[in-house]
Amino acid sequence: MRAITPPVCDGCGDPLPSWRAISVATARCARCRRGPRAVDRGRAIGLYDGSLREIIHAWKYQGRRSIARALAARLRVEGAELLAGADIAVPVPLHPRRRRARGFNQAADLARGLGLPVVEALRRVRHTRSQVELPAARRHGNVRDAFERGAPGRRWPGCPPFRSVEGLCVVLVDDVSTTGATLEACARMLKAAGAREVRALTAARVAGRRP
Repeated sequence: MRAITPPVCDGCGDPLPSWRAISVATARCARCRRGPRAVDRGRAIGLYDGSLREIIHAWKYQGRRSIARALAARLRVEGAELLAGADIAVPVPLHPRRRRARGFNQAADLARGLGLPVVEALRRVRHTRSQVELPAARRHGNVRDAFERGAPGRRWPGCPPFRSVEGLCVVLVDDVSTTGATLEACARMLKAAGAREVRALTAARVAGRRP
């Protein structure tokens, strides 16, 4: 697997060609300094290609769910700094139609192995095309208004009642970050529900493709 090694942006977690490519004062790449983002910090195990891509495909599309345990163990190491001091893990939800077809939510499988309480605080209310099928310029629009946040005590079918995320540091979990559009959409919902900080952990990321 192609691990993501320093230097990396302290915001998005993208690998950087050298420390000269970032602002030394903020340790953030130029893209993250253009404006505020809902995701405060992000990290991944490695780049979404080669062996890691094959492993993730076997997990998602061949139903080899035991892979999630190994990836979560690796992510606890690579993302230790982001897990430290966090309160809960929130998996990026699948639309019910896609979850029924796949039989499980891979983000929830990964979240359960991180050692934090897992809270399904979001629901995907609009069925969208897979982000990997779309060019980068269309991915933010694809997930716009696709998620809904929960309220304390509210119950969705098959889910326990929600607990409040107000004032909490939340770790948002997904399998792959491509442009970061899905993570941003979810993080905005969590911030609107009162989350103090949203950090993102993914098994893999496609580097350098976010707008």
